[in-house]
Amino acid sequence: MIAHRIRRGLAAGAMAMIVTAPVYAQGDQPLTIDRGDTGFILVASALVLFMTLPGLALFYGGLVRAKNFLSVLMHCFAIAALVSLLWALGGYSLAFGAGNEWIGDLSRFGLSNLHDPRAGMSIPENVFALYQMMFAVITPALIIGAFPERVKFGWMLLFSALWLLVVYIPVAHWVWGGGWMAKRGVLDFAGGIVVHTTAGISALVIALMIGARRGFPNTLIPPHSSALTMVGAGMLWVGWFGFNGGSALGADVHAADALLSTHLAAATAALMWAALERAKIGKATSIGLVTGAVAGLATVTPMAGYIAPLGGVIAGAAGAVVCFGAVLFVKQKWRVDDSLDVFAVHGVGGMLGSLLLAPLAAAAFGGSAPHEGYTIAGQLGAQAIGVGLTLAWSAGATFVLAKLAGLLIPMRVDAEGEHDGLDLHSHGERAYEFD
Repeated sequence: MIAHRIRRGLAAGAMAMIVTAPVYAQGDQPLTIDRGDTGFILVASALVLFMTLPGLALFYGGLVRAKNFLSVLMHCFAIAALVSLLWALGGYSLAFGAGNEWIGDLSRFGLSNLHDPRAGMSIPENVFALYQMMFAVITPALIIGAFPERVKFGWMLLFSALWLLVVYIPVAHWVWGGGWMAKRGVLDFAGGIVVHTTAGISALVIALMIGARRGFPNTLIPPHSSALTMVGAGMLWVGWFGFNGGSALGADVHAADALLSTHLAAATAALMWAALERAKIGKATSIGLVTGAVAGLATVTPMAGYIAPLGGVIAGAAGAVVCFGAVLFVKQKWRVDDSLDVFAVHGVGGMLGSLLLAPLAAAAFGGSAPHEGYTIAGQLGAQAIGVGLTLAWSAGATFVLAKLAGLLIPMRVDAEGEHDGLDLHSHGERAYEFD
């Protein structure tokens, strides 16, 4: 995403919309701020935050029992606050500072003096830092879908902070901050590797560590409000326009391609999942329809700005079929209570899309062939390395960090707390009061 934008920016210069007078950054190189691009990314930043608050909170919250609904909202809200502060204090600098191939430096600590454009971009760096902050917020928030209804609030916060620093920030630097993966040709337009692979495999590891909810898999644990889940999913779909479209880092043809492919992937996957569900259980459910849409969105994310709109259809169809199978496999074969299917939908979808990028981004399939000398085989090799090593790093680090956090705060609530529900046990409140 970012490396590609920098190459285009340096080659083409600032594109004409409504442009301010030139400003000067490093050395004497003139850089211009494009107000149209800046406004677009400011709106995209708000849309990505909207994905977490309230989109993901309602999507996840509707899927749990009523006695745990408020706790899911609390988790999303608290993570948004915690990660925002950590990002400002040093997270952004470590992810996008110069540093070395493995980690950035602290030259941008506190997000001060970022009014000039970042090299190769037409937006102020503080706008870019804001946009990336929202990605940092939603990624650990995705993980909470693996352990609702049974995790201690304090442990969740401590683990999320450690995970951001040890997993998300380094991987973001490797892929988007000019690190070693970027230098080896790994592509990730909007987060198939950086967001979905890291969060998905980490969710699976924690689900294995914390154990299943009481009664799983023999007792049906239905969602308390499919309606809220559908509302949250609709917000995610809308917010994903900022997630993928904004990753073009400018209001241009690449952003339009990303929006078209994103929308078509979600539409295709929603209908495909409904058809698969109808064939398996005889009914197409609301939860299945929206889960399919999210699977399509996760699958198209790493390639959205590199592919033709019909590539989005292919990505959506593939994402629905593969993620549908993954949900059944994790729950029925592995018997792992990844409660809200974070690994099977986000993780598998992100990894699948990162690999499908190689053929679908090629010119032969209508893609943009993101760099000179692009070949499907060569790019597939780079993508496989990126996915494989990110998966290994995220899984190993998550296990260690979860154990370390557990030394200070137990991971799981006691049996009484789980029975009463986390709303009352952890927060002393209920989401719903009935007279």
